[in-house]
Amino acid sequence: MSYAYLFKYIVIGDTGVGKSCLLLQFTDKRFQPVHDLTIGVEFGARMITIDNKPMKLQIWDTAGQESFRSITRSYYRGAAGALLVYDITRRETFNHLASWLEDARQHANANMTVMLIGNKCDLAHRRAVSTEEGEQFAKEHGLIFMESSAKTAQNVEEAFIKTASTIYKKIQDGAFDVSNEFVDRMESKSVMEEYKDHQLEKGLLLKEELAVTESRR
Repeated sequence: MSYAYLFKYIVIGDTGVGKSCLLLQFTDKRFQPVHDLTIGVEFGARMITIDNKPMKLQIWDTAGQESFRSITRSYYRGAAGALLVYDITRRETFNHLASWLEDARQHANANMTVMLIGNKCDLAHRRAVSTEEGEQFAKEHGLIFMESSAKTAQNVEEAFIKTASTIYKKIQDGAFDVSNEFVDRMESKSVMEEYKDHQLEKGLLLKEELAVTESRR
């Protein structure tokens, strides 16, 4: 299917906050409570429509472990949007947001749209970070903010679409040059071919040998 724009997203945040589950819920409309730990990056894609224009979202789900930072940073290049995710039931994941954001802004385009997501809002009885704190962090750093649940699908669709709408508005306002690498109109090579090439280069196709099981949502 043809499309008017191709937006690359990166999904970042600590291990176990539900990044892979958010991606799976958005691309496949399903929740998988048990995941192998993401080793390096995982990939997903979906077509959407904004202002009657078909758009393709390329979504790169990155590993949350510090040991994989050097690998995941290579995927920041050319990203039009980032989903910065924390777990509302784990205070430490919120405390690490500034570090993730600094890393993203250092290695990605300064005009990248960042959506802050407080995930697992279905677990309100275990909440360790208030909605107001999330809103305040987003306000202070110029981010969009939503709370979501990958399990119930609450605000998952909205988070991905709102990010794309914001990117598109920046294009309409002239903030982005669509002729550069930041917002691609066409792919010179199969996305999956590039992904597999990079995985082979990094030895990441050995994921099944390295993965450990963790529960997320």
